[in-house]
Amino acid sequence: MITLDTISAKVHARQRITCDEALFLYRSNDLLAIGKLAALANERKNGRNVFFNVNRHINPTNICVNRCAFCAFSKTANEDGAYTMSVEEICLRAHEAESEGATEVHIVGGLHPDLSFEFYEEMLRAIRSSSPKLHIKAFTAVEIEYFSRISSLHIKDVLRRLVTAGLGSMPGGGAEILVEEVRQKICPEKISGVHWTEIISLAHLSGLKTNATMLYGHLEADYDRVAHLEMLRNLQDETGGFQAFIPLAFQTDNSEIKLDFKETSGLDDLKTLAISRIFLDNFDHIKSYWVMLGEKIAQVSLAFGVNDLDGTVVEEKIGHEAGAQSPQSLTKDGIIRLIRKAGKIPVERDTLYRAIRSY
Repeated sequence: MITLDTISAKVHARQRITCDEALFLYRSNDLLAIGKLAALANERKNGRNVFFNVNRHINPTNICVNRCAFCAFSKTANEDGAYTMSVEEICLRAHEAESEGATEVHIVGGLHPDLSFEFYEEMLRAIRSSSPKLHIKAFTAVEIEYFSRISSLHIKDVLRRLVTAGLGSMPGGGAEILVEEVRQKICPEKISGVHWTEIISLAHLSGLKTNATMLYGHLEADYDRVAHLEMLRNLQDETGGFQAFIPLAFQTDNSEIKLDFKETSGLDDLKTLAISRIFLDNFDHIKSYWVMLGEKIAQVSLAFGVNDLDGTVVEEKIGHEAGAQSPQSLTKDGIIRLIRKAGKIPVERDTLYRAIRSY
């Protein structure tokens, strides 16, 4: 029989919990007990350290051949608000970030129907040339698959050429919910969940570190979330290439998915983060993405197993197009204050989680 006590005993004994036990936690109302277990699991890995980095998001284009039901960012070429940046404009923004102390640019965008694969190679080479100290974290598995299609190259060759051009790591976007039944409802044009894991596996085998995400709070059920987490945990067992897991709270504004509520509840956000920390015992880092959660929930999450607050971000578009109410950036001092007031130690890191300095 599964109880909170039996799950607690397993966590204290450093034993892996099962999918059924994770589902039990999702259906439990004892948020504080779940948070306490997550805090224990996190403290064993990270102590009181909470990581952040100084970074900038750059979205080269919002023009996309896919029209995912949940997405408020993508546009068609002739739609109001559609844009595509030039390589020069992208490099200018990257250089501005570097001059302001950023160590990373985070680059994802739409699947543009007219840009060639060579455009993205040129972009990487240009950033590396103009801002050599910046780490380039770019392209979701969905983008990688699209590059493969438009170039007629195998995924392995796409990854090899991007690394040669300057790619340093990959974010974890495009995962949404990996369960195919849900995926067919919210993003049927995207690659399957299984194909997403296959591409990420190839990225790991090529030497690239990636993150992993989960978009929650839309049409999925608790068991879909658990199945998603299980697929990630299994893949991490195989490759060890994931750095951080980032649950992303669904934003309803400007989405084709209409729900009876505007946003996820703080209780659901904290429970999802905490259960992720407990279940993903082979992930070192759980990130609270303050852009979608807001500063206050992100701060409280530091007592629920979270050890990373992302970064300064600057000019975030994707979440805000969908209705995120957070600011588009936080200062480094602002992040440090959030972490300190939560009783934790702020640690500035680079993209690969090497500590730069503690505060």
